[in-house]
Amino acid sequence: MKTDHLNSILTEITAFADEAHGDQMRKYVPKRYIVHPIEVMEICRQYTTELPILAAALLHDVLEDTPVRAEAIKKFLSLKMSAEQVEETLELVTDLTDVFTKENYPQLNRRQRKERENERLKKTHPKAQTVKYADIISNSIDIAKHDRHFARVYLREMDILLGVMTHGNQKLYQRAAETLKECRQQL
Repeated sequence: MKTDHLNSILTEITAFADEAHGDQMRKYVPKRYIVHPIEVMEICRQYTTELPILAAALLHDVLEDTPVRAEAIKKFLSLKMSAEQVEETLELVTDLTDVFTKENYPQLNRRQRKERENERLKKTHPKAQTVKYADIISNSIDIAKHDRHFARVYLREMDILLGVMTHGNQKLYQRAAETLKECRQQL
């Protein structure tokens, strides 16, 4: 796919994701939420130009954090990419959507939910794991910079997750591991 065409599609997906996230803002800075998915996509883009991976990076929090459902994403993407790319993108977004949330499993504490989520993520598609590595990088830097107390918990959780989620892009995996180490050193 030519770069101009890829950029055009990614711009439209960014607008869709931004609209889906509505008025949501990043937790620690007064910026629209979309800055995070864009950052995750840009990190992924340093390692791949595969449209489903880049699209999933932009959409990775939509199912989890917005009222937009998979059918709406599918309908939108069907106008932008092949049916095969749409299906792959949706599979990746679904893989990246937390299942063991506090809302769905109130009887479990955070540690129990994370353990179950880690087991689930361990089995996800390598391309979903690649996006998750970029998500870990983006979130770790942000949390370590703005919330040192929670960063200790989050970075430990992400170390454990990286220990089981090992099938994505290996260079990006190494970058995520190094980012966690650097963030811990800053605390």
